[in-house]
Amino acid sequence: MGPLKGIRILEMAGIGPGPFCAMMLSDMGAEVIRIDRLNQKGSGHRANVLNRGRRSIALDLKNPAAIETVLRLVDQADVLIEGFRPGVMERLGLGPDVCLQRNPKLVFGRMTGWGQSGPLSQAAGHDINYISIAGALGAMGYADRPPAPPLNLVGDFGGGAMYLLTGVLAALLERNSSGKGQVIDAAMTDGTASLLSPFFGLMAMNMWTTDRHSNKLDGGAHYYGSYECSDGKYISIGSIEPQFYALLLSKCEITDEEFLPQQDQQSWPLLRERLEQLFKTESREHWCQLMEGTDVCFAPILDLAEAPNHPHNKARGTYVDFEGVTQPAPAPRFSRTQSEIQSSAAMVGEHTEQILADWGYSETEIEQLKTSKAI
Repeated sequence: MGPLKGIRILEMAGIGPGPFCAMMLSDMGAEVIRIDRLNQKGSGHRANVLNRGRRSIALDLKNPAAIETVLRLVDQADVLIEGFRPGVMERLGLGPDVCLQRNPKLVFGRMTGWGQSGPLSQAAGHDINYISIAGALGAMGYADRPPAPPLNLVGDFGGGAMYLLTGVLAALLERNSSGKGQVIDAAMTDGTASLLSPFFGLMAMNMWTTDRHSNKLDGGAHYYGSYECSDGKYISIGSIEPQFYALLLSKCEITDEEFLPQQDQQSWPLLRERLEQLFKTESREHWCQLMEGTDVCFAPILDLAEAPNHPHNKARGTYVDFEGVTQPAPAPRFSRTQSEIQSSAAMVGEHTEQILADWGYSETEIEQLKTSKAI
């Protein structure tokens, strides 16, 4: 009963941000059909959370009958999303001009790293490259080491999938008034740059520098960062506001006046060293007992195995066990039209004949596609 119930979406199978966007759309109630390549290496895995919630049809996209099959599905779809290099869909005969001519109400979402145009548009790349030229990676990590990759959360999923998702939802909303679909050019470089908006504002106000690990929010400040405990585990402190910082000092029984000028950047390295020594005197559990749940702005740093068992996450159902696989629950939450996981990941081509029948193909037409080896 999610908010997108009744919306039909075609996903050209890919990696990273495209599947994540499709997962989100499915969690919100849309019917998402994943178009996989016939004879793809590896049939898939039920535990692949990124592919949860949609059925799979396998087609030989070098076969004209398969291309016509995609176009017949396009005729009935609300959205198509794809993550190929610019020009690939056009060469297949599935470009936006062709698809929108057949279905003028179609929302055609394109997910790339560099964008549909520009000098790098045809180059291979991955998250780390996209967030590099956008300026994000250069701002992360310690000053005396190479920039540290933040997993592939910033480019693939933050600057990529979530901007494609936003574009799809906005285009669907606009279609209600115009009656027309449109093409979305979602580039991870663009999305990552957009995520950096507040930091460009801070730079313009002379409140941020390009030196890593020297600013309030990049670990430079002693009151905002990660610390090791005596048991080798870690905690995070985010005591930015003066009242929260005062509470941190109180909880830690710090009375040294050197800590009082919180914003004296010259003293940050020394104060960080002092806090490092302090937090290493006790276990993570000790600091949790002392500060978790207070206005210090504190949390234990949990690994992927620990996070689902944290009491707050358990109380909210942030993680769920679905068909034997622990995974994040759908987000965000809706008061009426609740999102839900529709299914585990499908094997490649698992639902080919069922999908075709559901979308209007006769038994004879399905047999013809099998005979022509399009499916």
